[in-house]
Amino acid sequence: MEIALKNPAKKTATRSKQPAAVAKTPKTVKLPGHIYDYPKYYDLIFGSDCQAELNFLQDCFDCFADRKVKSLFEPACGTGRLMIRFAKLGFRISGNDLNDKAVDFCNRRLVKYGYRPTAFVADMCDFQLKKPVDAAFNTINSFRHLEHPEMAAAHMRVMADAVAPGGLYVLGLHLTPAEPAEIVEESWTAARGPLKIRSKMWLVDRPAPRIETYRMKYQVTKPNGREVLEDQFNFLTYNVQQVLDLFAAEPRWEIAAIFDFTYDIQQPVALTDATEDVVFVLRRVD
Repeated sequence: MEIALKNPAKKTATRSKQPAAVAKTPKTVKLPGHIYDYPKYYDLIFGSDCQAELNFLQDCFDCFADRKVKSLFEPACGTGRLMIRFAKLGFRISGNDLNDKAVDFCNRRLVKYGYRPTAFVADMCDFQLKKPVDAAFNTINSFRHLEHPEMAAAHMRVMADAVAPGGLYVLGLHLTPAEPAEIVEESWTAARGPLKIRSKMWLVDRPAPRIETYRMKYQVTKPNGREVLEDQFNFLTYNVQQVLDLFAAEPRWEIAAIFDFTYDIQQPVALTDATEDVVFVLRRVD
């Protein structure tokens, strides 16, 4: 038997060395418009952790309302992050907002879970409800978007029309302390599944008495790329005396209690010149 031997001179095929694959940097897209035009992103940033607010508001209803609270209204409701949660708890809810995209997002979510689409587009200084509600709330500084004191006064009047006697309006806002910080900046991150958003807000100017101009930036990370959105808006400022004067100008409101943004019903606070983040529990009187 003849055995074939391997040829020791056989050449071994070689391949030219290829450069290692370089991971592509995800494309970054700059989004047009305003932060309120992207309700999905807004809802993630501001609605990812609101259980403390929800619990606190219910505690306020139980402790300070002079009537049973069954119906609720939220001016400047945005995406309805709290509205949907209250609806699931059995409250009758409604709200308004100037941004039609936010209102549409809110209503579509309500319908998805079997509730009526009760958000509507309106100015929070100029609207009328068909029937007064038992309580209302505006907890995250949206009230300060009213850039003129006359607009804020009009808001307090229409809210007094919107809330029944004995009911509440829980209003949260940032006050300017006697010695305001020169640099004001905050940032936070929220994620839902593969969607991650880093948000940053900072003070850029004080262009007029009682006006602060802020910029806000979203850095959005998604599986198919990145997006950046930057917006600018004004806030009307309030010191302690200015906010007290605002409430006193509408005699149908009385201050039932004052808290801060820790939302601890066991820890009311006293107003001082250093007070900043504050929640007023206003009660509607005859």
